[in-house]
Amino acid sequence: MQTEQLSSPQQGKSQLNAAGDGSRPALSARTIPQDANMLNQEQEMSIEEQEKNARDGDAKAQTEVGKYYLKLADNEDEELNNSTAVDWLIQAAKQGKKEAVKLLKGCLTERKGITSENEQAVKQLADESDFERAVRKATLIMYQRLNPNRKKQVAVSEILENVSHINAEGSKAERGPVPKMLQKERRVLERLVSIQSNKDMKLDDFVDMTKKYAKGMIPSNLLMDGEDDGLEGKPPEDLPLQQKIMKYPLHALMEMKEHLIDFASKAGMHWLHTIVPLHHVNALVFFFIISNLTIDFFAFIIPLVIFYLSFISMVICTLKVFQDSKAWDNFRTMTDLLLRFEPDLDVEQAEVNFSWSHLEPHIHFMLSVFFVILSFPMADKDWIPCSELAVIAIFFLITSYMSLSTSAEPYTRRALIVEAACSIIGFLHSLPESWSYLRIFGEPYVSIPIGNNFILNIGIPCFMYFFLFYLFFRMAQLRNFKGTYCYLIPYLVCFMWCELAVELLRTSTGLGLIRASVGYFLFLFALPILLIGVALMFVIQLIKWLISMELIKILVTLTLCSIPVILHMWTKATGTLFGLVKSLTKSSIVKLILVWLTAILMFCWVYVYRSEGMKVYNSTLTWQQYSFVCGPRAWKETNMAEVQILCGHLEGHRVTWTGRFKYVRIIEIDNSAESAINMLPYILSDWMRCLYGETYPECDPKNVTVMEEELCRLKFLSKHTCHLKKYCRYKFEISVGMPYGTNGTETLEDDATKDIVLRASNEFKNVLLNLGQGSVVEFSTILEGKLGSKWPVFELKAIRCLNCMSKLTPASARHVKIEHDWRGIVKQAFKFAFNFFLAPMFCAI
Repeated sequence: MQTEQLSSPQQGKSQLNAAGDGSRPALSARTIPQDANMLNQEQEMSIEEQEKNARDGDAKAQTEVGKYYLKLADNEDEELNNSTAVDWLIQAAKQGKKEAVKLLKGCLTERKGITSENEQAVKQLADESDFERAVRKATLIMYQRLNPNRKKQVAVSEILENVSHINAEGSKAERGPVPKMLQKERRVLERLVSIQSNKDMKLDDFVDMTKKYAKGMIPSNLLMDGEDDGLEGKPPEDLPLQQKIMKYPLHALMEMKEHLIDFASKAGMHWLHTIVPLHHVNALVFFFIISNLTIDFFAFIIPLVIFYLSFISMVICTLKVFQDSKAWDNFRTMTDLLLRFEPDLDVEQAEVNFSWSHLEPHIHFMLSVFFVILSFPMADKDWIPCSELAVIAIFFLITSYMSLSTSAEPYTRRALIVEAACSIIGFLHSLPESWSYLRIFGEPYVSIPIGNNFILNIGIPCFMYFFLFYLFFRMAQLRNFKGTYCYLIPYLVCFMWCELAVELLRTSTGLGLIRASVGYFLFLFALPILLIGVALMFVIQLIKWLISMELIKILVTLTLCSIPVILHMWTKATGTLFGLVKSLTKSSIVKLILVWLTAILMFCWVYVYRSEGMKVYNSTLTWQQYSFVCGPRAWKETNMAEVQILCGHLEGHRVTWTGRFKYVRIIEIDNSAESAINMLPYILSDWMRCLYGETYPECDPKNVTVMEEELCRLKFLSKHTCHLKKYCRYKFEISVGMPYGTNGTETLEDDATKDIVLRASNEFKNVLLNLGQGSVVEFSTILEGKLGSKWPVFELKAIRCLNCMSKLTPASARHVKIEHDWRGIVKQAFKFAFNFFLAPMFCAI
């Protein structure tokens, strides 16, 4: 039937030609149909041969058959013939025929032969780039080598068996030892094929996998280039103990650890149930921790947390970059294999695809660097091992440079040399003045101020930095500026580690660097012993630190009592610590760290601007002026509510006034340690009160002070031998009246309605306890709250007694409330970040 369909349009055309030439002689009329019939027979035989070749997989024949059916559709059975033509063109396009792709694009545009079944395949083939088409052609040849029997789908196991013949010519394989390059190609190909989860693989599946690989989307099992470990058989859980220890020592150790933890937790829970009321312990610990979370604590801990988490994120991202460099080797192996089967493959485009698809760890690394350089100047350097971190930074500097692509090696090598030389010259500036002949290289020749905050330093380091940025531009310019993400961004990882190493070296010591180097050397060769030693040193140092901080003693005791609770909860949980790490790895621990750091930074940013949003300054407003506008006289003229509304405009003024001290009283006492101990049983609480507190003095009438005598009397009333009053934190309320002699006239008038109330924290305790009634004090505060009301309450910022004898009382000295300059801290952080990137060329002042 197909033959009749193929020949029918030719027969119709012959009949038309014969009818059109009816005016010619009869002999000629009889000769033409005979010649036409012979031509139709030849074409019919040609189409039959083409269709036979097309069925055998000849891409050129498939294209020709597809073109024939497109022409045939112009005369008859348009829908059927167009659909048949598209089916043949799809098969040809899958083999990389450009002409077939061009015809498919035309069919898609004109909607010829496009059905719901083939539309998706036509769009996919029509949208393929030249690079993807070349990969498809090479993959087809590889699949034919892997499937010599030309099956429609072949088992994965059979493909793996045929991988060794991928480089064989014909049916003969090379004899002798296989070159390492060919071994690597086979290993990569085996892992690529092993991705298929199904038992069988079709041509389309193999092509799709190879295309994704060529685009840089590397499967996870191809990221590692290690050899198989050869351990086959049962999983570790099913092995006997002896074999488990021999084959899987780490797994056996972890299992033993969990059994020990389970045993310790059960025994500890039994012991704890008999001694301590467990229902109160966790509540006490939580209460004690919350009560000691102060602004100073957050100002100390948050920069350190941000620094360490972001530094860990930098390390993880760098290791991910190293892993990608290993994947790059496998990727180049695969592209070389594809290039062998398709010489027209654009290898440069493949490398660009790989670089673009592996930018994520570099972007995460840059974000981590941003958090590191913002937190480093704010963090307490006593809690940062700068020498050890400097050695780590130098190590990653070297290894990250070695992992860079060799395509831009001339630029990366020069950039690293220039950067190292610039850093060394920068250290010359800190040499002693007697070394002036070396200091001159690190000092700027001319410093040009740019505005009020920046300086341009012109000198040798500046010129070298200019050259470094020129090399950056040259890297980015490669491959029509695709080198930005192919070469420049990967090199910036090396650049950032170098800059961070320089900053850490500035705060390091020679002894610290030697200690760090020796420690890391021992870390490589005596890891288990070193880990135990470091853990013991850390525990001992932590214990010493906790003992020195008496406020934490109670927390340590409660924590030790809560250890069995924690262990019990841990063993009852569904996953162990390693399960937690594994889950974090699956959810990308780097992204989790960056999200939490961003949240912490945003919270701190909001707090800083909330606390610093109101501009306060040393106002010239006097107490008499305030009393005149917001005091009793103003209340009589209108009413207190209207006065309060008007006086609200004075909010935020920082004032320093002089007044008469009337009285001070305690309005709040905070002693979380005593509150926690009082909730324990009497015997245990009395013992802990003596352990962490102070003993009442003995009642000896000969050698006793007034204070000790009073405490001695209280000993019998309190029914305790020890107390915890040294942990008390007080909040005071001070009443201050206007000084005598208002407006220059001496009067003894005391108007209590003009008094103000000051709230003071525990840091003013020594000053306030030494003040007497009638003392003249100078105090500073900020006008805020209910201004214009009777007895307004302000927070005390500073105080000094003006008529106290300095030798007898500490009240004569000025005592200032410790406040954090949040704006200054943030400004210092951004100044450090600016100098980190642009010094020594530009410097922020």
